[in-house]
Amino acid sequence: MIYVDEVVKRFNGTTVLSGVSLSVMRGETAAIIGGSGSGKSTLLRCINALETFDSGRVRVGEHSLAPGDREASQDAARRQLRLRVGMVFQQFHLFPHMSVMENVMCGPVFAQGISRDEAAGRARRLLERVGLAEKVDARPGTLSGGQQQRVAIARALANEPAAILFDEPTSALDPRMTGEVLAVIADLASSGQTMVIVSHSMGFVRRSAHRVHVLAGGEVVESGPPEQIFEGAGHAQTRELLAQAQLA
Repeated sequence: MIYVDEVVKRFNGTTVLSGVSLSVMRGETAAIIGGSGSGKSTLLRCINALETFDSGRVRVGEHSLAPGDREASQDAARRQLRLRVGMVFQQFHLFPHMSVMENVMCGPVFAQGISRDEAAGRARRLLERVGLAEKVDARPGTLSGGQQQRVAIARALANEPAAILFDEPTSALDPRMTGEVLAVIADLASSGQTMVIVSHSMGFVRRSAHRVHVLAGGEVVESGPPEQIFEGAGHAQTRELLAQAQLA
C-alpha cells in the first residue's frame, strides 16, 4: 500500500531524512519509533505530500510522487495522495465554529463532492464508532482533549482513505484520555485499516503494531515485528531508545 524509497529531505542544508526506505502492506499497522529529531514527523508529512522532499520516491497505491517528475504530474499526485491518505496530528485542528458533525462532514462534502445527506449518514456512523454519537451537535471547545482527538480520527476516516497516518496522536493528552484514543486506534488496527503511527507509547506499539520501524539520525536503523524489536533488538540505538522509554 505504501512504499517509501530512498527519501532524502533537507531543511536549510541540514539533512533530516537520509535515504529512508520502508513499506507498509495493505491492512498493516506500522509503527515508527525514535528519539526527538529523528525525522518521524517529517517522514509522515512526506508520505502525505504535506512536505516536499529532495530525492527518492513515495508511492501510495497507484499514486506516486518524486521530485524529478513534471510539475503538473506532481500537483496531480499530491492531490490524489491527500485524498487517499488521512492524517491525524498531535493537535486536533478542528474547526471551532463548526459542530462535531460538521467537522466530520466537511471533507466528504467539499473535497469529494458527495451530498450532505450521504456525508451526514457517514459522519453519524463514524462518530458512533469512536464513541461520540451523543456529541454530534457539540462544538469542539466543549469537548475534552481525548474527545476532540476522537473527532479528528472520525474526520480522517470520513474520506474513506486507503491509509491513515497518526503523528503522536496522544502526546497532548493525559493518561485517561490517552487510553480513550488508543482504544479507538486499536479497534481500527484490528479491523484491518492500513495505518502508520508515530508514537512514544511503547506498550501500545508492542500490542497493536504488525511491524515496527526505528528511526535514528534520519535513517531507518532497524525494522521488524514487535517481538523482534522489543525482545531482541539488533541495533545499539534501538536498545538505547527502549531503555530510555522504560525509564520515562
